[in-house]
Amino acid sequence: MENLDKVIAFLKANAANISLSLLLLIGGWIFINIVSGALKNRLNAKKVAPELVPFTTTLLQVTLKIALLITIAGNFGVKTTSFVAILGAAGLAIGMALKDSLNHFASGVVLLWYRPFKVGDFVDGGGVSGTVKELQLFATVLTTADNKTIIVPNGQLLNGTVTNFSTQATRRVDITFGIAYSDDFEVAKKELMGLIQADERILKDPAPFVRVSNLGASSVDITTRSWVKKEDYWAVYFDLMENTKKRFDEVGLNFPFPQSEVWMHQADS
Repeated sequence: MENLDKVIAFLKANAANISLSLLLLIGGWIFINIVSGALKNRLNAKKVAPELVPFTTTLLQVTLKIALLITIAGNFGVKTTSFVAILGAAGLAIGMALKDSLNHFASGVVLLWYRPFKVGDFVDGGGVSGTVKELQLFATVLTTADNKTIIVPNGQLLNGTVTNFSTQATRRVDITFGIAYSDDFEVAKKELMGLIQADERILKDPAPFVRVSNLGASSVDITTRSWVKKEDYWAVYFDLMENTKKRFDEVGLNFPFPQSEVWMHQADS
């Protein structure tokens, strides 16, 4: 009962400050949302890189909210210098506990600065592959080819190797076909070059490449290299595989497969 009386007395004595603090909190929160929304619209209107927009607006929100809490604390008579010192000490302790998260945050800043990829690029990094959808404070959001969402920590991308398949306008389609030693590899090369030249998606410059690349244990390997626009890569890859199988069947060229010979010896009784 005594504690309740103390609480009531405190509320009566600080009613004005509490009311003002609530108004500051509600008004400040609304103001922060308005400012961050306006910044987002401004950045989009300026056609700023899409990966910068969520990163910048989130950083602004966090900064303004911390400033708002310091202001409210000062309204209750808390010395802001002491509060900032306490906040700094707490931040140091939290930073030590969350050093990995802070590493991901710093990595996100570096990724935004150097921009090894942008939203819409197809990348391979951190052990996964996918299209970049968003670069957040601590992680990058990827969408895989089969429409799964993967969250990759920024530190994992920055400290590893990232392959960007979207930066260049063209890509090279490399496929190796094996034929039997009994087949004429010149005929095979002619048929492969014919298929490549008949496909209008394959570029004439750089010129296509069709050569014997290896004499294997059971096959003569012929490598084809064709340049295409990056958006045509997989369609050309699969079409060339299928069309080669059909054409080789028509002209009697064989794809070898592993075979074993077993010799039986009958022991004398």
